[in-house]
Amino acid sequence: GYENLMKLNSCLYLREDGSLPHVTPEEVERHAEGLICLSGGPDGPIGRLLRAGQRAPAEALLRRLAAAFPDRLYVELQRHPGENGLPEAERLSERGHVEMAYAMGLPLVATNDVYFPDSKMYEAHDALLCIAEGAYVDQQEERRRLTPQHYFKSPQEMVTLFADLPEAVENTVEIAKRCAFMAYRRDPILPRFADDEVEELRRQAQEGLKARLAVIPHAAPVEDYEKRLDFELGIIESMGFPGYFLIVADFIKWAKDHDIPVGPGRGSGAGSLVAYALTITDLDPLRYSLLFERFLNPERVSMPDFDIDFCMDRREEVIRYVQEKYGHDKVGQIITFGALLSKAAVRDIGRVLQMPYGQVDRLSKMIPVEGVKPVSIEKALAEEPRLREEARNEEVVDRLLTYGQQVEGLLRNASTHAAGVVIGDRPLDELVPLYRDPRSDMPATQFNMKWVEQAGLVKFDFLGLKTLTVIQNAVDLIKKTGRHLHIAADGAQLYDPPEGAVDEIGAIPLDDEKTYKLYARAKTVAVFQVESSGMMDALKRMRPTCIEDIVALVALYRPGPMENIPTYCEVKNGKKERASVHPLIDHILEETQGIIVYQEQVMQIAQEMAGYSLGGADLLRRAMGKKIAEEMAKERPKFEKGATENGVSPEKAREVFDLLEKFANYGFNKSHAAAYAVVSYQTAWLKANHPVEFMAGVMNCDIHLTDKLAVYFEEVRKGLNLPWVPPCVNRSQASFDVVEGELVYALGALKNVGLDAMRLITEARRPDGRETPFVTIFDFARRVDLKRVGKRSLEMLARAGAFDVLDPNRRRIFESLDALVAYSAAIHEQRASAQVSLFGEAGDDLPEPRLAHVPDWLPAERLGEEFKAVGFYLSGHPLDDYMPGLKRNGVMTLEEVTRRAEDAPVLAKLAGVVAGRQERKSARGNRFAFAQLSDPTGAYEVTLFSDTLETAREHLETGSKVVVTVEATMEAEQLKLLGRSVAPADVAVTDGGAAPGLRVFVEAPGAVGSVAEVLETAAKAAARSARGPVVFCLMDPDLPGEVELEAGRDFALNPQIKSALRSLDGVMAVEEF
Repeated sequence: GYENLMKLNSCLYLREDGSLPHVTPEEVERHAEGLICLSGGPDGPIGRLLRAGQRAPAEALLRRLAAAFPDRLYVELQRHPGENGLPEAERLSERGHVEMAYAMGLPLVATNDVYFPDSKMYEAHDALLCIAEGAYVDQQEERRRLTPQHYFKSPQEMVTLFADLPEAVENTVEIAKRCAFMAYRRDPILPRFADDEVEELRRQAQEGLKARLAVIPHAAPVEDYEKRLDFELGIIESMGFPGYFLIVADFIKWAKDHDIPVGPGRGSGAGSLVAYALTITDLDPLRYSLLFERFLNPERVSMPDFDIDFCMDRREEVIRYVQEKYGHDKVGQIITFGALLSKAAVRDIGRVLQMPYGQVDRLSKMIPVEGVKPVSIEKALAEEPRLREEARNEEVVDRLLTYGQQVEGLLRNASTHAAGVVIGDRPLDELVPLYRDPRSDMPATQFNMKWVEQAGLVKFDFLGLKTLTVIQNAVDLIKKTGRHLHIAADGAQLYDPPEGAVDEIGAIPLDDEKTYKLYARAKTVAVFQVESSGMMDALKRMRPTCIEDIVALVALYRPGPMENIPTYCEVKNGKKERASVHPLIDHILEETQGIIVYQEQVMQIAQEMAGYSLGGADLLRRAMGKKIAEEMAKERPKFEKGATENGVSPEKAREVFDLLEKFANYGFNKSHAAAYAVVSYQTAWLKANHPVEFMAGVMNCDIHLTDKLAVYFEEVRKGLNLPWVPPCVNRSQASFDVVEGELVYALGALKNVGLDAMRLITEARRPDGRETPFVTIFDFARRVDLKRVGKRSLEMLARAGAFDVLDPNRRRIFESLDALVAYSAAIHEQRASAQVSLFGEAGDDLPEPRLAHVPDWLPAERLGEEFKAVGFYLSGHPLDDYMPGLKRNGVMTLEEVTRRAEDAPVLAKLAGVVAGRQERKSARGNRFAFAQLSDPTGAYEVTLFSDTLETAREHLETGSKVVVTVEATMEAEQLKLLGRSVAPADVAVTDGGAAPGLRVFVEAPGAVGSVAEVLETAAKAAARSARGPVVFCLMDPDLPGEVELEAGRDFALNPQIKSALRSLDGVMAVEEF
């Protein structure tokens, strides 16, 4: 019965036709054995037929079910009375159900269609439905199907409700008695990998260790490696896990054989020498003093759990391999359920109550956060007086918080575990019910991770780590230039690679001086694990000189242990003496400057000082870390007794136990820290030794994330001062590339273009496999099918200057695109219809279209158009010349504000050029806006509520240069900016000092004299104005570009002068610089 129930449950969700979950009568009949069937109430298949007046089909279906479930079919009745008694649909359905049951001799059963635990939760549940449906609570009458009666009723309430049909209630007890199944816990089930898995594991491990020792520096005598291997194998065999190791080793070997990057390790698995020998991990556990018992404890039987990092782009290939090897029906993902936490509950409920966005946002921010999760609404009300005050003052807020408390913690959605995959020895639906996530073609278990294990399934974690993709991208770009990893761009040899490992990132030396200098200077933008401002500060203080420092920093940089970073740095750099805990254990703490940093150190101290086995020490660590009082009470006397027997005073034994207890809660898994420190080092090494290829690899991984590209490009241009090439149809690829040591900007990184469309351009550039640059814009139109590329993509290319190599007048190309697309389409249509002469190319006879005769965009316009295409300014920024004056007046860059906000909320001034503004009206009629701006370090968005918006609106026109006072906070690693005031940037720049210069664009030389007159008049009338330079720019469509002439550097300048100049005939524009 249980197996058939699982089968039917799986049938509900595994359909591929996109239909709603359901089972067919045929499926019910096929899996009926061992199950009791309830016919369904008024909304069931029989009830719907009865309500529609289709009595004969209803009887036929009931007879069919009776045949499938002999003596196991009950006719189901439901009553949900309202003020006027039973709804009409329930009355019609019940009458038919009862009549057919009596006619066929079938028993009745009374049920309630339950949606919430008690009737008080009806309104909150309705709000929950609105969240799911995108509806509003006030639309209730049109959409509500449920009533306050759809709650979990007590036995007495059901007896009263069905007083006229007592047998229907009595049968609920009979059904309960007949259901006597209890799911049992299965031992782990795995497919059999080999006939003799014990022997096979020994063979592979011994051969693998021999191969490893042939190429690595030995951290200990060979005998120590062999002894450790034999010890681990003995434990693995005794616990019955050889098959697990072989399965993991097999799919990792397959990935490496197919050039899919695999991480060096993750989690405690890196502490296993067997795993290292099998190439599951790439960290020598003896080199890093990692403990096997932290991974697999012989004194506490539990499944081993390798977390494996794969390149994010190719992780699915490894999973497909596993599916093919073991069978698609035996491999699946694991379901996860998303709960509605307090902040999300407030935001969601506020939306369905149609409350103003700003008010809901403010209420949500009042809920404190502990660690990474917000506290409950109940706790927030107890701790935050402002929240209580809001609830007292406004009925809708009280309603919001009441509903929020009732729904928080409920499951909001189902999805699949980010990495977990289970592999069975039989079809999974024989072990667990299955579900299919609409976004995946692989089934998932309906049991979450905890219950999957109890069903006997073993989880394998296939994680996608973007950093591995970054590393592989960089290595591929280095190889593309014809170099190897150990050869620098200038030809210098960086290290001697081991034989056969020329291009393996795992073969780089861990003592590279340039890499540690990069760490010490905190030049770690895009370097794994150490990108945050806090990490950068720690690196500057620490000045790492060895990989152990990076391992320690990865472990220390967390709440709690972070307070020990200053001590670590001071001891390391000789500013402070290393403290001695006790001579028996000081050597254990030597590499971490006398501080307990790792969980493994807790275990080693218990072993060395108190005589614990490492397995027993792991149990002590777990009890301390989880603060299990009962276990701690047993362990303390045991530790003190062992320590005193080892010559330690009772007082010192108690002191050390207290110390361990404190740090066990904070201690980090050293195996994981070491593995991730190695990955961090690999990225730092690439940045230090192959910076252009590394940054190109980084940017390719985030090619569609404009915000990140802005940060990385700033690092390329200013942080590293690397040579780069702007987007160019003759030099760029669809992705970021490196050519002759220069980073070439990707066409595919532009906004609103597709990588496939950009590949059409790069492929047309190589008609016979060799690069053949486009000669003119018409040559481009003939060789590339512009209709397939799309006008929108071509507009972005023109805005970004990708056609500058063919025509420097961007505006001319932009405004000629309709003609160029039509010209290209005509040529390609001729080719497609084979209208090609014997002696010429198709389209040779088509006249080239006339291009628009217009002057180029003005410099500020040019930058604005470039911004639309790139998402930030490539060739310059409108605020570049403003920033020195603005900074003198306390204005910060976006980069600076972001770093400060990571530590604590900050009130700051930000300069920006307005890219756009969207105004909205709240349900209460208050206006608010989102304004998009940028400064030389990146783009950002500011939220402005009605009080600020009223005074700021006039300054927030697109293209305006402004200074915004903002309240900056970090939420889920996202910068949130709330605008408090807005002022023009020129006011902030001058502020009584030097004025910004003026660039005057004129159409003809004759206008220069008029400008000079205005400037002379202004000098007399405004003697006290700030002074600055003036430059004339002559614009002529027949010239290749503008001609600049400096008029002088000491003119009296003010806003009135700009207005006067703009009004002159022949003056096209006046800009500040």
